Amino acid sequence: MSSAWEEFYAQTPRPAQYEENENLLEKFVQLHAKGSTRVVLVTSGGTTVPLEHNTVRFVDNFSAGNRGSISAENFLDHNYAVIFMHRLKSLEPFSRHFAGHKFLDMLELSNLDNTQSISVAPKYVDKVSIILKKYKEALKDGKLLQLSFTTLSEYLWLLRSACKALHPLGNQAILYLAAAVSDFYIPSHEMAVHKIPSSGPPSIHLQLVPKVLAPLVSDWVPNAFVISFKLETDETILISKARDALNKYNHSLVIANLLQTRKEQVTIVSKESVHQLSLSPDQIDKGEEIEESIVAYLVKKHDSWIEQHKLNS
Repeated sequence: MSSAWEEFYAQTPRPAQYEENENLLEKFVQLHAKGSTRVVLVTSGGTTVPLEHNTVRFVDNFSAGNRGSISAENFLDHNYAVIFMHRLKSLEPFSRHFAGHKFLDMLELSNLDNTQSISVAPKYVDKVSIILKKYKEALKDGKLLQLSFTTLSEYLWLLRSACKALHPLGNQAILYLAAAVSDFYIPSHEMAVHKIPSSGPPSIHLQLVPKVLAPLVSDWVPNAFVISFKLETDETILISKARDALNKYNHSLVIANLLQTRKEQVTIVSKESVHQLSLSPDQIDKGEEIEESIVAYLVKKHDSWIEQHKLNS
């Protein structure tokens, strides 16, 4: 008897760029395996759930990809190669600093001898040059691969492809699963082909999304260091929910956070301990980001994970 996740992949068509993305992933991992570089998969942003095959309407969530994009930059600072798997048009490493009108505010237009030119305003030059230098270095060293998804099915297919590529790295790989993945969906064979009529209230039956964390940990990347996230609005159940996930899926860590304070405080839960990270008011005023502390903590834990595997082998 097949499991829910196996049925999902059997019944859901592959995305259009499936083979192209598989090739990109395999080449990226092979490149860094030769140099013994650690590789992290960062998932970021939310998934949509289409209500029709010819999609006009869909169910979405609020995730903009802040945590994933910031964390990807910090993993690069720690010399990891980064696969950044993100929701299309959500925030991305480096370009996130210039989202929206902020980028245009940094530019100046000048006209010399009837020739127009664009330059960075003097007060922004230091900031832009630092970010641009880091971005160019990541590209030059081939340490950043960016792949995008929009729908839930695209995310799950891409996730399995990334795990397949990362499998040979064993304990050198981290999976940092920060994407806000939909909990409910409409199976492909039950979805309307065309736009649902608005002549009356539709009756839509949603099913639970299969929990692929189970096969991911046990079969797809059994030796990788796997971190999941737990977002709640009720503080009284936050840690217990995180522990339930660890006991159920047997992965490495859960980063638990409350919706109201997620940018200032997180709790990192393992089977053995609970460790809280938080920013002080002064750090918040200075524009510091908690993801720097999260990634620094995880890098140390990954070091210990690798050493433990060496002792057990």
